[in-house]
Amino acid sequence: MKSGRTIAEKRERLEKASERTEAHKKIKQRQVSRVIFTVLSFALVAGALVYLGIFFIGGSEDHPTIATTVVSYEPTIEVIDEDASTAGHQISARMREYIGMLESDLKELGYTPVKAVVPTGSIREVDFYLDGYTGYLKAITDRGTGVTAEDADRMLRYLASEGITDFHYIDLRLDGKAYWK
Repeated sequence: MKSGRTIAEKRERLEKASERTEAHKKIKQRQVSRVIFTVLSFALVAGALVYLGIFFIGGSEDHPTIATTVVSYEPTIEVIDEDASTAGHQISARMREYIGMLESDLKELGYTPVKAVVPTGSIREVDFYLDGYTGYLKAITDRGTGVTAEDADRMLRYLASEGITDFHYIDLRLDGKAYWK
């Protein structure tokens, strides 16, 4: 150690109050500019979305309107509810739509549904009777109608290839599996 000197030896440079004030102003300006930039960015995105929404949905004289079509599936076949004897019992709108959708999907595959039966005590099961077949198809509303129709088509083609023409029912309630009796 040298005499007359401290351990730290060098002193840090002292900041003047005016320098501190200037530094705080610069920090504040950066924060304000970030907020303004963020708000302008959101406004620009929102404006673009509104413009596209008007262009594609609302339309005007200068812009064409894109038509949206809502398809509602209502069954055209006879629907029998075996629980109808219970006072006030009706088939739900979801069940009616499911029956209509499955009927449409089966028709697309070349089958002709004749009637749909909602069995006694069932909540989600629907039995479909097809023209030209002695048995029926057991379906459940938890599965998609397209998948159920494809499984029915595969099973009916399989039974035809095996020479089986008479069956009591085909159970299509499980994913990827079908049973017949």
